[in-house]
Amino acid sequence: MNSEILVIVVTFNGMQWIERCIRSVRESRTPADIMVIDNGSTDGTPEWLQEHGVDVIRNSSNLGFGAANNIGLKRAVEEGYAYAYLLNQDAWVSPDCFGTLVSAFDSDKRYGILSPIQYDGSGKKMDRQFAKRCKSRIKKHKGETIVEVPFVMAAHWMISRGCLMKTGGFSPAFSHYGEDDNYIDRTRWWGFLCGVVPGAAATHDRAQRKDSAERRMFLKCNAGVAHISNPKGGVLLRMLGEPLRLAAIGCLRFDGTPFRYIGKLIKRYPELLKLRKRSRKPGAFLL
Repeated sequence: MNSEILVIVVTFNGMQWIERCIRSVRESRTPADIMVIDNGSTDGTPEWLQEHGVDVIRNSSNLGFGAANNIGLKRAVEEGYAYAYLLNQDAWVSPDCFGTLVSAFDSDKRYGILSPIQYDGSGKKMDRQFAKRCKSRIKKHKGETIVEVPFVMAAHWMISRGCLMKTGGFSPAFSHYGEDDNYIDRTRWWGFLCGVVPGAAATHDRAQRKDSAERRMFLKCNAGVAHISNPKGGVLLRMLGEPLRLAAIGCLRFDGTPFRYIGKLIKRYPELLKLRKRSRKPGAFLL
């Protein structure tokens, strides 16, 4: 442990971006340790990391985003890091990013998760999904050190140790997509806020990946898992309401997918309720 920050990068066939991702951390003005969890890459990513002296754990298969990150978050807890920084393989940070975020944490202890402004690959405009979820709030609160937001993508998350010890890791209810929504829900349940620091900058280079209609529909359906998994009260109403929400989506869009998803979701209710209960324990899914 040479720093108070552990940067956790989950990789899967990320050779296109990994050199710039790792270099940005190494060029940070605030030092940070790096840990990479590789989810079974076949394009030479783990070999490149080992050749360049990066601490990498090689999984034989793709564990998914949440489970792989939990390996790094567990190390952050066990080795006493003050902050864990989740960094996507297709993302990189500016030299001042870490230092600015740490200063923001010091200025307001209510926050458990902070993100920099996330720009697209050009570095000139906000990432489209980041802008969709956060831009209006940032504009409304111009000049503030931290802008509280209901959600920000986990491509760039700095998590405080206090938040990590309470919230724990990602829930195994999610294999891919929705785990960041659930984590923020749980963070809030423990009394922490989520925010964006306008003075910090980072990049998420995903402009070439276009959303398909099938993926957008999957995300709408998969949101039900996050709704049921939310540790906040009212779960029985959400269990009754989710099938109705999905049926309404199917009718409005003349799409049978949500109707097929209703049965799958209801079948998962017992599992999701057990995981929801576990998520209310300090350090859930890590300790």
